[in-house]
Amino acid sequence: MINLTKDEEQKSSGIGTLSEKSLHAGLKDWVSQPGDEFEVKVGGFVIDVVRQELLIEIQTRHLYAIKRKLTKLLSNGHEIRLLHPIAREKWIVRETAVGEPISRRKSPKRGQTLDIFKEMVRLTGLIPHPNLTIEVLITQEEEILRDDGKGSWRRKRWSIHDRRLLDVVYQQSFADKTDYLAVIPEGLERPFTNKQLAYTLGCRPDLATKITYTLRQMELLEIIGKQGRSNLYAPTGY
Repeated sequence: MINLTKDEEQKSSGIGTLSEKSLHAGLKDWVSQPGDEFEVKVGGFVIDVVRQELLIEIQTRHLYAIKRKLTKLLSNGHEIRLLHPIAREKWIVRETAVGEPISRRKSPKRGQTLDIFKEMVRLTGLIPHPNLTIEVLITQEEEILRDDGKGSWRRKRWSIHDRRLLDVVYQQSFADKTDYLAVIPEGLERPFTNKQLAYTLGCRPDLATKITYTLRQMELLEIIGKQGRSNLYAPTGY
């Protein structure tokens, strides 16, 4: 077990909340196992779930927001499993300012595992770290909007009040270099451009650019030439 100070031994008797939103609480409930400890203070940081030597962190948005936390804990030798949800299916629930239901509809947007690279571009200094596993959870969610006049003008002042977990339908782990390189399809001819990668993956070119940038920063890909004005990428040492 992790050796904790007297102050660090303070923990909840069940799954803590610490004012967390429903999605975060739902994922904590989903990942929890008998014997887990919740909201434990380790190295000056509150950890969502402690499972013997393993620290489990749940970050529902913006992975870069916990970069300092991850850097410190990893430098102290802790093993970390970082969970990040991406909604494959999402339902938009509209409520009045006081929470009375108005409507519920399915969003046309569909997330995918590759969307994690939108976040990974800000964590390239930490991945792939031997003690860090990033686990992508493909989910079904509800997004709760309230007509309170406090939200973005893009949403016509509707506020995002909460997100609720309906189900985890798939999970994929990124733990070592092999996991990261596996996002490059085997059938894609080497070398390749971002445009060719995007076409093969069926994603937007800007996402393909984030993928190649991340893998280059990890020294898993390198630029070996040009095709017109486009860079040609290949696995390092190709």
